[in-house]
Amino acid sequence: MNPLPRCADWSALDTCQRINILARPPRLHDAGQLADVRAIIAAVRARGDAALREIGLRLDRCELATFEVGAAEFTAAERAVDAGARAAMRRAVARVEAFHAAQKPRPFALDTAPGMRCEQLWRPIGRVGLYAPAGSAPLPSTVWMLGVPARVAGCGEILLATPPRADGSADPAILVAARLCGIERVFKLGGAQAIAALAYGTESVPRCAKLFGPGNSWVTTAKLEVAADPDGAAIDMPAGPSEVLVIADDAADPAFVAADLLAQAEHGADSQVLLASPSQRLLDAVLHALEIQLASLPRAAIARAALAHARLIRVPDLDCAIEIAERYAPEHLIVNTRDARALLPMIANAGSIFLGGWSPETLGDYCAGPNHVLPTLGFARAFSGVGVESFLRRVYVQEASSAGLRAIGPDAARLARAEALEAHARAVDLRLAALDRGSAALGAGGDA
Repeated sequence: MNPLPRCADWSALDTCQRINILARPPRLHDAGQLADVRAIIAAVRARGDAALREIGLRLDRCELATFEVGAAEFTAAERAVDAGARAAMRRAVARVEAFHAAQKPRPFALDTAPGMRCEQLWRPIGRVGLYAPAGSAPLPSTVWMLGVPARVAGCGEILLATPPRADGSADPAILVAARLCGIERVFKLGGAQAIAALAYGTESVPRCAKLFGPGNSWVTTAKLEVAADPDGAAIDMPAGPSEVLVIADDAADPAFVAADLLAQAEHGADSQVLLASPSQRLLDAVLHALEIQLASLPRAAIARAALAHARLIRVPDLDCAIEIAERYAPEHLIVNTRDARALLPMIANAGSIFLGGWSPETLGDYCAGPNHVLPTLGFARAFSGVGVESFLRRVYVQEASSAGLRAIGPDAARLARAEALEAHARAVDLRLAALDRGSAALGAGGDA
């Protein structure tokens, strides 16, 4: 049995110890897995559907005549999912759609000089590929967290891949979620082979411009591989294990804090769990509450493995706790303090923030409204979570009249020559000269 973590006193740590206590566990780079992923990608690129069938039979232990889910399987999925669960899904989708509809960016136009009109337009990505895991814990919530913003953005086609079950069917909850999001095309494909099919296309699977969604190390490795290939596909963001950092004071309920830590820890043995508090009494009470709650947790073994590398940190005050959060840049940050909102202006580096004792991260995972596909591994310092913009491309438009060219053309030509780009400068000079000739001709005609 893995022991629970011991508390560390931030004030007693030197600089190196502070760096170490906030360091993520090293990622294990399996050279064998990388080679296998590359072989899978190469096989799918070379042999398409035939390779998908062979790989599926070998890895998923099922042989599929067709990969795409048909109408009958969609109908069967509706019957298989409890009516109460379907209703909860519908409400979750509605909240997520309301939030993302408000998030949609607007175009704008302005004149940066007389006669120089500049615009910013937004264009949806034509075809996107989504991936929804469906292993020991299928994640239908991922479907609406990706499908809804794709639909709001107006993507031309939205494809979904999800691993088949042993009998060759797709998880029913995944299919119900797809229908609720308006996703018509679902493919029973998992792992690296699904990513390869979506990135490069096969006889059955159309090629996608950008791929989204979480997955195991095989999926993550495959996404990074196709993103590094100029002929591959873009991806949403780099991905790592799920993580949460909780900031709590002595007003927090220890049982609530422990539950929030366990909710993240049960994702996987590599999940990251941190707690920072100025109250030793709270830290001790949380450790006790963890033991009590673990005793009846179905995924206790997984949670204990995650807690083995968790961090409980005693800080001198909440300002120090915020400093730690800013250094760590967590995927999820829970601020469970007396006046949590007062601390919000001090926080910049987090994927998603949950304020107060009544805001468990679980709400954000499923149905609050904001997206749950978020940056991990400290990427929250520079990356944002998935949103409508993730499915859009920003396009700039510039339109100069003759007056606009006269207004800014000389500056452009001068700056081009400062960079030793003579052809750039001449593209302006030729036009200015043509305008001067036209003005001279008009002037001569006027004198006549």
